[in-house]
Amino acid sequence: MTDLNTLFRKRIHYPTKAKITFQQLDTILEETAKNIPFENLCVIENTFTDLTKENLMNKMLVKNEGGLCYELNSLFYLFLIENRFDAVLVRGVVYNHDKKQYQTSGRTHVLILVTHKDTTYVIDTGFGGNLPLKPVPLSGEAVVSSNGEFRVKKADSPHGDYIFEMKLKHKHSEWKTGYAFDSGDHIKDVSQLNDIQTIIAKHSGSPFNKHPLLTKRTDNGNVTLTDTSFTHWKDGEMTKEVIDHEGYKKLLNIWFK
Repeated sequence: MTDLNTLFRKRIHYPTKAKITFQQLDTILEETAKNIPFENLCVIENTFTDLTKENLMNKMLVKNEGGLCYELNSLFYLFLIENRFDAVLVRGVVYNHDKKQYQTSGRTHVLILVTHKDTTYVIDTGFGGNLPLKPVPLSGEAVVSSNGEFRVKKADSPHGDYIFEMKLKHKHSEWKTGYAFDSGDHIKDVSQLNDIQTIIAKHSGSPFNKHPLLTKRTDNGNVTLTDTSFTHWKDGEMTKEVIDHEGYKKLLNIWFK
């Protein structure tokens, strides 16, 4: 068992010796979402490094930080490969519901495709508060998790050949587009994603290079922290408070350290 495999399991509090089956991925995805936050602090602080296996391990498994989609899903992909899953990374384009269009920064979302018993599934640990927390089949069949309902539909669009859709628990009454992706555009090495990191860090249309953003699952909901607000979903009830810089630092230490 490699250092990555052992360290990842320790980070999410999962037994270090047990063999992982496809059926256990639900539990592992839940624990990953609770223990490795989605956050952009390295982009905000301009301290990000090249995407390599070693750098990803150091950031999230040694220093116990979180990351954005290209970091979180790259690390989970490497973990899956270590555990003998048939997995590949692909790129997607996130849909902006406020502007009613796909993001102008292009295919900057990274997700994983896993094939098991002749069926291919989306696995995504890097979509902020929209995580399916389960493998989602490309067949169009919906899956239900503690975070809502999720499905993947075949599509014919300039943005890709599939669309990931969601109906978040307590938030959505109808299906919402999450992102489109190209199932055939496989990433051979995580270093190929450095161009995405550059776009996320530098592009004027990037939503992640302007203010701190951190979010993670909890046992009964999720928490989201920015430099001006703290949002806590618990058992379907939302509380949101306006905070100042001192409040931000305090909540950062309470929830994300």
